Amino acid sequence: MAAENSIDGEAIVMGINPKIAWQLQLFAGIITLVLGAILAFHPTFSLGAVCVLLGIMLIVGGIFHFIRLLDHDETHRVWLGVAGLVEVVIGIVLIRHLDTAYALIGMLVGIVWIVQGVVALMAGILGSANRSRVWPVIFGVISIVAGAVVVAMPLHSTKVLAILLGIWFLVMGVLMVLGGLFIRSDLKKLARG
Repeated sequence: MAAENSIDGEAIVMGINPKIAWQLQLFAGIITLVLGAILAFHPTFSLGAVCVLLGIMLIVGGIFHFIRLLDHDETHRVWLGVAGLVEVVIGIVLIRHLDTAYALIGMLVGIVWIVQGVVALMAGILGSANRSRVWPVIFGVISIVAGAVVVAMPLHSTKVLAILLGIWFLVMGVLMVLGGLFIRSDLKKLARG
């Protein structure tokens, strides 16, 4: 049950004033729409930006490990040095070799889908008799096939995945904007009534 309070006659739901909630919903929807448009219409650019940002984050993390390595009281200095070196190298590869980074992202997504599909397939085959086994088996087979396709062609699949994710963000953005406008409309009705 939602926690409701009242401040100056206005209902506060979950700690957020409804007059602000619709604006936050609308703002989040607009940002989601913009991200969806960028991903859907410029997948190569958006994937490149993600790879560069991830590379920068890894390089900064590696430098942080190197700084901690200088502390003589640190008990795991060797592991910090190894982790720092690996992070810096992977960060540089992500920034410098974008095609390799795209392929790695595609490979990781494909492997996750294959593992997810095998787990769902096994759950469907070995599941209890009183539960439906059809949907887990169908989901498992589709996930395995999709994962195999992505692993076989990671570079092309990553761009397609970015476009599909962009379309998903566009749909979610529209729904969030509409949700914000519906909240605003309900608030106007409550104010009149």
